[in-house]
Amino acid sequence: MASEQQHGTGGGPELGLFLRARRTQTSPESAGLTRGPGVRRTPGLRREELATLAGVSIDYYTRLERGKETRPSPAVVDALARALQLDDAEHQHLRDLALRAARYVPEPPAAPSRTVRPHTKLLLEALRPYPAYVASRGMDLLAWNTGGLALYAGMEDWPLHQRNLARYLFLHPAARDVYVDWDDQIRGCVARLRALAGTDPDAPDLTHLVGELVLKSPDFAKLWERYEVKGRRPRTKTFQHPQVGRLTLAFQGMGLEGTPGQRLGVYVAEPGTPDHDAMLLLDLTASQPGTASRPGTRNGERQHPR
Repeated sequence: MASEQQHGTGGGPELGLFLRARRTQTSPESAGLTRGPGVRRTPGLRREELATLAGVSIDYYTRLERGKETRPSPAVVDALARALQLDDAEHQHLRDLALRAARYVPEPPAAPSRTVRPHTKLLLEALRPYPAYVASRGMDLLAWNTGGLALYAGMEDWPLHQRNLARYLFLHPAARDVYVDWDDQIRGCVARLRALAGTDPDAPDLTHLVGELVLKSPDFAKLWERYEVKGRRPRTKTFQHPQVGRLTLAFQGMGLEGTPGQRLGVYVAEPGTPDHDAMLLLDLTASQPGTASRPGTRNGERQHPR
């Protein structure tokens, strides 16, 4: 079972986990320090080195990293970000963690609603033949059009409650073959989940998914431990699909207003290109019974027989 420390059960521990992960991945040389003789037992910066660079006491920094100090000032947060050479996204994540640590109240939140509005489902159908789906903040597939499900070959074999993009990436046997750039995809996926879980570590939809993936996927567990909150976000994604071959599609994701973090994802290709032809073929073949779409399912909901 994944440990409580891995997931973080409050603002302080999560802030400390992030600081430690970034500290151990920051080399002394990149921070402007001279590496002394002998073997360093600590990967990256030592606590005292980071404390000195940030202008805080070693005792204060140690309490921050251990989750016992939960109210760092904005100046301290910014100083730590500079010392750790965080980029804009990582710096903002550190600020968010510090704010949450200061106001953390240990009350278990409710899981967000999985209901997709009827007009959103109509939009998914109107987008055909472009593959499109609606996903929860935790990457559960909540609704889709024909191509939106078929693009993830083999996903249709899973029951509705199991269909999740992160789970597919790490646990489905077809994923490594379907994603040409699988290594980049998994890094971006974990970074997104890390950023979400960092500011809402007790959310049941996230903790259950992370706990499952830490247990079942060594690749996920290794990346989760690194605590990266940014990932490569390519404008196009290339798939090696077992039915229509290789196709490269541009991707656009956008938040849906008035929902609990739901996002619309759409893949497109330039008309007249081989990629567009392959996309059309995917939509056509997936619409046929016995192929990529299961008969009796549509837009993420099972149709009841008349």
